[in-house]
Amino acid sequence: MSEKKSFKVFSGTKSKYLAEKICASLGCELGKLQITKFADGEFSVSYEESIRGRDVFLVQSTFPNSDNLMELLLMIDAAKRASAKSIIAVVPYFGWARQDRKDKPRVSIAAKLVADMLSVAGIDRLITMDLHADQEQGFFNVPVDHLYASSVMLPYIQSLNLENLVIATPDVGGSKRASMYSKYLNCPMVLCNKSRKKPNEVASMQIIGDVKDANVILVDDMVDTAGTITKAADLMKENGARSVRAIASHGVMSGPASERVQDSALVEMVFTDSIPYSDRCAKVKQLSIADLIAETIRRVETNESISSQYLTI
Repeated sequence: MSEKKSFKVFSGTKSKYLAEKICASLGCELGKLQITKFADGEFSVSYEESIRGRDVFLVQSTFPNSDNLMELLLMIDAAKRASAKSIIAVVPYFGWARQDRKDKPRVSIAAKLVADMLSVAGIDRLITMDLHADQEQGFFNVPVDHLYASSVMLPYIQSLNLENLVIATPDVGGSKRASMYSKYLNCPMVLCNKSRKKPNEVASMQIIGDVKDANVILVDDMVDTAGTITKAADLMKENGARSVRAIASHGVMSGPASERVQDSALVEMVFTDSIPYSDRCAKVKQLSIADLIAETIRRVETNESISSQYLTI
């Protein structure tokens, strides 16, 4: 008879596909959780097995709509009231993260608000991946294990064996991320400088650097409407790039994103499975982060360092 594990993994509704893969990697069963929906849109959460004295890992990305965040908050509250030993929120995609500062008067800082809500609900630790800004870890008063999609993206890029490789970023804000990729892969980096009329609408864009005859890979943390990254890809191609690919940690893929990717100069768009993707697009490829998260859970349970999982330069 196998030894009873000291932890249990549970999942919200929309992240169950990922939680099942994480449990397969861990060699454990996904915990039994019941989420009951009411006619008015409310729902309730109940654990269908005892979690008293257990470490519970709650897998739920908080992508739109806000029901996913509310489910996670109720899962945390229910676990606390069921006498769980510790509650670890596994949030591969941390939604609301783009609202991380006051960029104009009289606006909310949603990322900080969500961090406070999770803390008040009762989490003891957060496991997440590729926050929009690294400093958002400081919004939490609990330990944060901040993972990076580069752990799965870089081996994939190397497997392509591309000649004259150039790493690019679709906006100046992503230059730190792109610089890490270019240093690791020992290849040049170029930047795109963009200006916006309003959110999700790019007014103009210019390339800083040379992409002629290069195989370009655009690197970003997320793709929402795909307006910026497809505009950058088309611009790279117009400036003589041999091929253009894009990688992103999180594929939000809102509205016309799939059509834009399909109609763009991109050869392929690669992102992780931190968010479910159902709109089939021939150019989209997903790489799983299940093993990365499973190994992090193992190390949290055994009090081992997780830093060896990071690909360093």
